[in-house]
Amino acid sequence: MKPEISEQEQRLRDKLLPEIEAFKQQRHTLQLATVDTDGQPNASYAPFAIADDGFYILVSDLARHGHNLKQSAKVSVMLVEDEAEAKSVFARKRLTFDALAQVVERDTPTFSKGVSLLSKRFGDMSDNLAALTDFNLYKLAPHQGLYVKGFGQAFSLTGSELLDVNWKRDGHHGTPKAPEDMQVA
Repeated sequence: MKPEISEQEQRLRDKLLPEIEAFKQQRHTLQLATVDTDGQPNASYAPFAIADDGFYILVSDLARHGHNLKQSAKVSVMLVEDEAEAKSVFARKRLTFDALAQVVERDTPTFSKGVSLLSKRFGDMSDNLAALTDFNLYKLAPHQGLYVKGFGQAFSLTGSELLDVNWKRDGHHGTPKAPEDMQVA
């Protein structure tokens, strides 16, 4: 049985969840952090489509991140506000989450669903890539996340559908240097 949430928590959810959903819809690519079998990290990106069961991406086995996804299902994902739209490059809006990547088998309803969603979003290129044998469809299932709106506005997302929101109020620690103490390179 799920515990009751407070009125304040409900107001926070009612305000943030639609904003987060709109933010996801406005982004077209996601940043991927994968690792190889030696633990070497790799940063990359992929166009994505969203469904009720996760994010769908098409990735080539020839790409480093495609090879990494075959080795480890653990992935970190980030959707980030465009620099030109941001009030400050130091506090760009972003949604990050840890996810498990699952290869979607061809000739399954889930494969058809994922490719169809990508095609609706990006056109025929998705169908063309999905037809290539080195491209695989992955479903990314998030299990915890963080939405950052700006300075002092970070919200953890948990729960089976990342619908539980918690304002992270612990903030930054330390004392900023005075301008005269900063060194210029």
